[in-house]
Amino acid sequence: MRKFTVVAASMTTLMAVAGCGAGQQADEAAEDYPSEELDWTIAFGTGGGNDIMARTMVEIIEQEELYPENIVVENLEGGSGATGWSHVMGEAGSGYTVSTTSGSFLTTPLQADTGWTHEDFTGVGLFATDDLIFTVPGDSGMEDWDDWLDQADDSGTVAVGGIGTVNVDFIVHAELAEQAGYEIDYVPFNDEGQMQSALLSGTLDAAVSNPAEVMGQIEAEEVTPLLFTGEDRVASLPDVPTGDELGYVDLLSMPRGLIMPPDTPDYAREWWIETLQEVVETPEWEAYLEDNYLTEAMLWGDDFEEYMAESADEFEETLREHGAI
Repeated sequence: MRKFTVVAASMTTLMAVAGCGAGQQADEAAEDYPSEELDWTIAFGTGGGNDIMARTMVEIIEQEELYPENIVVENLEGGSGATGWSHVMGEAGSGYTVSTTSGSFLTTPLQADTGWTHEDFTGVGLFATDDLIFTVPGDSGMEDWDDWLDQADDSGTVAVGGIGTVNVDFIVHAELAEQAGYEIDYVPFNDEGQMQSALLSGTLDAAVSNPAEVMGQIEAEEVTPLLFTGEDRVASLPDVPTGDELGYVDLLSMPRGLIMPPDTPDYAREWWIETLQEVVETPEWEAYLEDNYLTEAMLWGDDFEEYMAESADEFEETLREHGAI
């Protein structure tokens, strides 16, 4: 009995020492964070809305000297975001991998066996929502939405493009087609450059893009804008009506946020929340929102994760209605 008591006491002492050691290591890790190179993954190609937001954030972080180590930005496109976010998923437990989100972050797992959903990741924050502008080739002869409806009716089926296979872009096209009464063949692309080339070559009849991605082509009259999905008209395009003005409803917006891998340490998540709260207060960020026609919408931590869950349910319901999943 005496021997058992001694051993038990010794084990208790060892466990206590081990616990103190683990706690001390965690405290030291929290105090030292961040102290390593950062992997910033962009799950799409260059030039798109996801890429523009990520690089704007990195530029502000570096300009303000908010992150003490090197930031490596890498575009890992493919599979409507699955390639890039699968990479982030594989960094479970790391506080040194981040990625910006889009609608595909919620919709891609609904139609493909990605091995993950939004619930697996650590939500940091939502910063803005992104609406879309509907364009046709500049030499198409179309000048307004009625011209598009005539074209769609005459063609029987029109080829329309967007970023991602099953994404907000697809949902917007599908909703417009259903509510207006025309048929579409949806063609997905991995990046904006590929889609614009297809539109200008005549492979596509129309496309939807984030305004910032296509404003240069609009100003050069290479493409013609016919409709904007946001609540208000774009200030620099006063003659382009909103979907609401034309009687269309349920034209979803794209969430722009930032996530980290599963099981990211709480101290790393809190550091990023606090840091990005500084980023969104800068004049450079305000200029980015204005220049890219984004609507400011900020949620942090658990509130952002709850928003993603609600949005995912809404996207899934709409995609099932259209037979996309």
